[in-house]
Amino acid sequence: MNRKEPIIRVMKRDQIENWKGWTIRTIAIVLALLVEALFVFSILKIPPSRVYFLMWEGSFGNAIYISDTVFFTAKLLCIAVALAPAFMMRFWNIGGEGQVLAGALATAIVMVYCSGLPAPLLYTIMFVAAVAGGAVWGLIPAVFKAKWNANETLFTLMMNYVAIQIVNYFYNKWRGNASALGKLNKGTKAGYLPEVFGSDNILILFIVGILVILVYLYLNHTRHGYEISVVGESKNTAKYAGMDVKKVVIRTMFLSGAICGVCGFMTVAGQDHSISSSTAGGYGFTAIIVAWLAKFNTIFMVIIALFIVFLDKGTKHIADSYSGFDDSATKIVIGIMLFFVIGSEFFINYKLHFLSLQKKEEE
Repeated sequence: MNRKEPIIRVMKRDQIENWKGWTIRTIAIVLALLVEALFVFSILKIPPSRVYFLMWEGSFGNAIYISDTVFFTAKLLCIAVALAPAFMMRFWNIGGEGQVLAGALATAIVMVYCSGLPAPLLYTIMFVAAVAGGAVWGLIPAVFKAKWNANETLFTLMMNYVAIQIVNYFYNKWRGNASALGKLNKGTKAGYLPEVFGSDNILILFIVGILVILVYLYLNHTRHGYEISVVGESKNTAKYAGMDVKKVVIRTMFLSGAICGVCGFMTVAGQDHSISSSTAGGYGFTAIIVAWLAKFNTIFMVIIALFIVFLDKGTKHIADSYSGFDDSATKIVIGIMLFFVIGSEFFINYKLHFLSLQKKEEE
């Protein structure tokens, strides 16, 4: 019985040149923008040029929009940078939300109960507390993974909900009988990060920029970074090479949580000046996409984080401008972009062989 050859065969690529990979990604982004414009047109009947104008206006239209775009890009980037070492090690840290909340809560506690301290000392304690809070929240699942091989995906995910409930406890305690907590230390502004050149974001950008560079160097030019990559490729190989895999796992997750804690510090002290269960804003999950798309390269994460925030802010501005375009529609627009960009990775890693072409090659 003759077996029919499949019309299309999917084959794994051995290697692809960088320029080809980025060409495929660029084509995917262009196609996604066209589909998004058609989607918005089907709802609002506005031309694509108007869609793109509104998206640009919502992200960079005035000083307030620019300030928000800069801050949320820095926030998303900071969490993505934090997740990069863990993901490179193939430790699936889904707990970025909880680790940010742990750092944010530690910052808020110091702001509330140590507000009378001199500003330099107060900032120092806030920062150290935030780093420690995030680090501990990352360390707990790492220890369980290293000692008892607990499932890190479920463990870090559950730690998010624990952090949310702890934050809710303090939120309700501090707000008392009020309907909402509001700003912490509203009268004294103790613990608020100082403005630099008239902007709240300069200091935040400086901190995140330093983290981007340091983590890039750490992952690519240090012994610890090499150990992380080897453990990610094969734990057995790492053990054979004499590496202490348990130590690498614990150390790396401590670092990952600590950087998430820095994000919590920046959010509470530099932007929100308050605390709630939504302080992380879902960016702990969005940062997973940023880290993965950048292939754990923190430099590339800058562009990807900015692009995702641009989509988010831009589509929300469309929703604010037109009543027929709600929050659900904005999420669809972002989903379309992610679908195309993530889908492009298939064509980067695999190639299609058509039966007719194969026959011609054989002839």
